[in-house]
Amino acid sequence: MMLWPAVTLLGFLLLTAVVIGLGAQTTARYEREQRAERPSGTRHAAEPVAAVSA
Repeated sequence: MMLWPAVTLLGFLLLTAVVIGLGAQTTARYEREQRAERPSGTRHAAEPVAAVSA
């Protein structure tokens, strides 16, 4: 009687965990690649923007 709702809930929770795991893994890889591109000890600073007169 309650088998299908339980299976559906379990499947939903399992798929949600897979999506979260894949997202965390991809984010970690992206951050590693970003850190590898720039030299250590340097940070990206905001570039000054010149004022535009109309």
